[in-house]
Amino acid sequence: MKKLLALMMALAMVLALAACGSTGTGSAKSTAEGSGSAAAGNGDGKTYKVGIVNWMDHASLNQIVENLEAELDKQGETLGVTFDYKDYENNAQADQSVLSQIGANLIADDVDIVVAVATPSATVMKSALEDTDIPMVFSAVTDPVIAGLVDSMDAPGCNVTGTSDALNTESIMNLILAANPDCDYVGLLYDTAQDSSTQAIADAKAFLDSKGINYIEKTGSTTGDIQLAAQSLISEGVDAVFTPTDNTVMDAELSIYESFIEAGIPHYTGADSFALNGAFLGYGVDYAKLGKATGEMVADILVNGADPAQTPVQTFDNGIATVNTETCAALNLDLDTIKQAFAPYCTSVQEITTAENFE
Repeated sequence: MKKLLALMMALAMVLALAACGSTGTGSAKSTAEGSGSAAAGNGDGKTYKVGIVNWMDHASLNQIVENLEAELDKQGETLGVTFDYKDYENNAQADQSVLSQIGANLIADDVDIVVAVATPSATVMKSALEDTDIPMVFSAVTDPVIAGLVDSMDAPGCNVTGTSDALNTESIMNLILAANPDCDYVGLLYDTAQDSSTQAIADAKAFLDSKGINYIEKTGSTTGDIQLAAQSLISEGVDAVFTPTDNTVMDAELSIYESFIEAGIPHYTGADSFALNGAFLGYGVDYAKLGKATGEMVADILVNGADPAQTPVQTFDNGIATVNTETCAALNLDLDTIKQAFAPYCTSVQEITTAENFE
């Protein structure tokens, strides 16, 4: 009878670990397996394996990874543990086909947690980890509910949580009109396959419709496509171009910003990294802070035993407008006038000049 009871209890434990979704169990791996628990973090020198999966190389996503790793180093020193990410860092280079293999490799490596950067990485990693007890923290997922990663922003309900780069599109639209009250034709430049663009573009259309402002959409799925789409918008004679937090356009920004400048068209975008790469303006998400917060969440789950299922998703629209001063001057716009016009619609205006990556 005792053996039967022990067998039933063991089976129940296995089922509980496999459960995910509405049950909200979402715990990190057990201390016996060398991973996070509430008892850890007291200078015991434990090492945690952190798998990092970046979707592609560009300024925003790389900035997240750099700040994530810096925060893990800081947290490790403070908590007396080691977060080993160097041995488990991956970049899919925007190739969807390699993500499943990356997931399989991380499972085989018996990592304690997976950090997935950007929506494509997060959706594939969640699927890969479904039959394991490995928690996942995503970063830079614009709408994790629509992407099917969490039940809600406040209560994810599964072994998954993270940070979102959700955008306040109305604020950017207001900045466009603040700089040019006579604007009556806006170009929308994005990749239809990017989940991060879907809601923002819908919001932009709704705003422009409410103001009686015409718009035209041009899309692409590669850098070459985006270059052609940009040229098409220039030919259309739009007054401004809007792009949300779109990875495809971000990857192409260095190759299109000069064309917009020559045409006298300001490019308004959903992140400061676009402005770093030459766009007139980036608004909203501070990816450095987003990366830092992602690292804090990883440490909290592994060391302090935080439950991902009950850890709210964090958002980072900080209301900061980042203006590329070189582009501003090339567009014959006065920076002081722009700052004054933007003041009612953002918390502050920061200045940046064109470069490939953040220093």
